[in-house]
Parts: sequence; C-alpha cells; structure tokens
Amino acid sequence: MALIDSARAQSSVPPAPDERTIADAYIYLLGRVLAIRQEHMDRSDPGFAYNTIKYNPLGSADFVNPNFDVAYLEAWIAADDSIPVILEVPEVRDRYYTAQILDEWGEVIANINERTFPSKPFGKFALVKPGSSARIPADASRIELHSSKAKLLGRVELKTDRDGAVRLQKQFTLTALGTPTIAVPPAVPMFGNKDLIGPEIFDDVDARLASALDVAPNAAELQQKVRAVAAYVGSSEAARTKVAAQLKKVVPEFQDYALTKAMPYRNHWMGGESPVGNFGKDFRLRAAVNFAGIWANTVDEVVYFIATRDSDEKPLNGGNSYVMHFAADGLPKAAVNAYWSVILVGVPDYRVVPNPLNRFNFNTYSPLRYEPDGSLKITIGPKPVNGVAESNWLPAPDGKPFSLTFRTYVPKEVVKQGGWQPPALALVK
Repeated sequence: MALIDSARAQSSVPPAPDERTIADAYIYLLGRVLAIRQEHMDRSDPGFAYNTIKYNPLGSADFVNPNFDVAYLEAWIAADDSIPVILEVPEVRDRYYTAQILDEWGEVIANINERTFPSKPFGKFALVKPGSSARIPADASRIELHSSKAKLLGRVELKTDRDGAVRLQKQFTLTALGTPTIAVPPAVPMFGNKDLIGPEIFDDVDARLASALDVAPNAAELQQKVRAVAAYVGSSEAARTKVAAQLKKVVPEFQDYALTKAMPYRNHWMGGESPVGNFGKDFRLRAAVNFAGIWANTVDEVVYFIATRDSDEKPLNGGNSYVMHFAADGLPKAAVNAYWSVILVGVPDYRVVPNPLNRFNFNTYSPLRYEPDGSLKITIGPKPVNGVAESNWLPAPDGKPFSLTFRTYVPKEVVKQGGWQPPALALVK
C-alpha cells in the first residue's frame, strides 16, 4: 500500500518545463501583468473612478513614453452584461484627433476618427461587454469590447491653438447608463522596469488569465504553457527556485529584445513596419510594447521609432552631446500626413526627465531653425552644441541613460513600409 501511495505522489508532481516553455510563458503573461500594473497605478490616483474621464493637463501623462503634442484624456471603461457605457466624441476639424479604445492586453479595439470611422467620425458610441443584450440609445453606435473593461485614450492635436485643443478635449464625455458591477483587478506585486517581476508572476495565474479575454489566435496554447509552468512553480520550493534561476536569464534577454530587437532595427532606431496595436500571434512584441510604451496605437495611426544607441552603437548617455541631422529631402514633415514629434525619456522607467527649460520634446510646430541648405539639426545633450541654434537643443539628463521616441502620426506609406526612419544620433566630439 505504501508503494502505491508513493507512486501516486510521484505521478502528481508536474514535470519540469523546458527553458523555452518557461520563457514563452513568462513573456506572454508579462504582457497582461504590465497592463494590470498600470490599472493599479491608475486606480491609486486621487479622484479615480471607472467610466470617468481624466482630462490630463497639457504636458502631463503618468505612463511610459507620454505624448506631449496633444491634449490628452484617459479613462478606464467598465461595462457589464446589462449596462453599457456611452462615449461621446465631439466634431473635430482641421487637426489630428482620435479616441483610441484598447483591451486589457493592450490590443486596439477601435480608433474613432474620420479615417477609421468615416461614416461616423463623431457622436455617441455605446461600449458594451461581449454578448451584452443591454439596450442602447437609438443615436449611439454599438462597439463591442473584448471583455468587461477597456482603456480609453483620447488625443487632440495642439497645433498652435492650445486653448482650442483643451476646449475640444473637455467635450469628450463618458457615461455609464447605470451602475455596472466592476471587478477589482487581480493582485500583482508592484515592480519596476529595471527589476521585473520574478516567479511570483506564476502565482494565482487562473485569476490573472480569467480577468480579461485575450483575442490573440495563439492564446490557448500560450495559456496552457503558463498553467504548466505555474503548476511546476507551485509544486515545491525547489521547483520555484529553479524557475527563478531561469528567469535571471529570461528577463535581461527580454529587456534587451524589447529595446533593440522587438521591431526592425535600421539606422540605429528600432521601429517601422510591425503589427503594433493589433499584434496577432506576436506575444513577444506585445509584451515589449507594454513594457516600453504601454497603450501603443496601430500603424495606420502612428509609427513609432525608439533610439537607445548612437551611430557607434553605444548606449545613449546624457553626459554626451549628439546631433540628428535630417537631410533636406528627408525631413520628418515630409513623412507624415498629420504631424511628427520626438520626446526624450529616462531609462529604465521611460518617463520624462525634468530639466530647467521644461523642454521635453519637439514636434511639427516647434520653432526649430533650419540650416541654409534646408536640412534640420536637432541636438541632444547636457548643454547646447556650438553651431546649432539653442532652439534646436533637447536637454538630456547629465550622466544618465536616456531614450528617444520618434512618432510619425498618420504616417505616409514610405514610413509604414520601412522606407524612412530618423537619422542616427551622431556623437559630438
């Protein structure tokens, strides 16, 4: 009898997953956990409430790689089986805008604007839980979410009329038609981007996976990997220690991938043609985007380029001075149908770095001085560069690492097809 009990006990111990399974499971689940972390951070803000828009003051957005070229608004949408949420989008003329709705994995559900919703670019929209039979107003268009929650990001281009952009920003409204039942987001330990979550990511995975539907076509197979690793981690302290040791290799490899390999790498910039926003089977790219710039949009709306290294492939350091030199026939304004911008953020948190000028970015409307031949030089560093106008200087954190994010809004086909990228950052010697 004792031999039978021993055999049963041994057969109940889950097998040790291989290294690839552990890496896949971790990176896949990290994509969701990063969004959960962001929801917890948002909920901690004073005055937070679901279905309530936060109209961010100009020049603020408390998440990684914010966009300072727009009047920004954000909200967490929460519906249930019987209660829809009504989003009202104002009519916006002659400036870029979008109401971007994303699911809890970072997948874009919809962009409401004149390009993607030409039959109804503004007005009322009923945001409903999948399969909901909720009655919606006759003048509202139905949009099904992927689960009971979603994230709303609204952007209205500032152009040279900041007050007008703010007036439009405040005309976006969000109203729940009742009091929906709202689930508390799954608990996760808080962690930073430098020291990512460890084997505790595999604790309580059923709650984390069940909290939001994943529309990725390979979700089932990846979730099976997650559950297999979770079962192994929970089987013994030795198993947990073994997975923790494996993650010491997985995490830095993922961080390096996210910063230098997640998208095409050309001219020392990462970015270009990639399925950002609607990721398909590419769960690694989704996790990388959620890590370095959560709530990214689709390539029809914006193509992102990220630089962390200079033209000699050395990490960008705020103690150095660099120059980006756009040729006259390769200016950023020629690559977009809306506008362009470049912002400097610190590494590894990817948030803006304070400086005495409160100058964090340049864009289409910045008062930049062009060279006599029509080219454009932008300098980055601890002080202005001799021979380049101070108006073209973007301050960097002296002696600290940083990253640049270059955005092309409503990019032209040459950008979407990988035929244009910003110039490399050349070290000024």
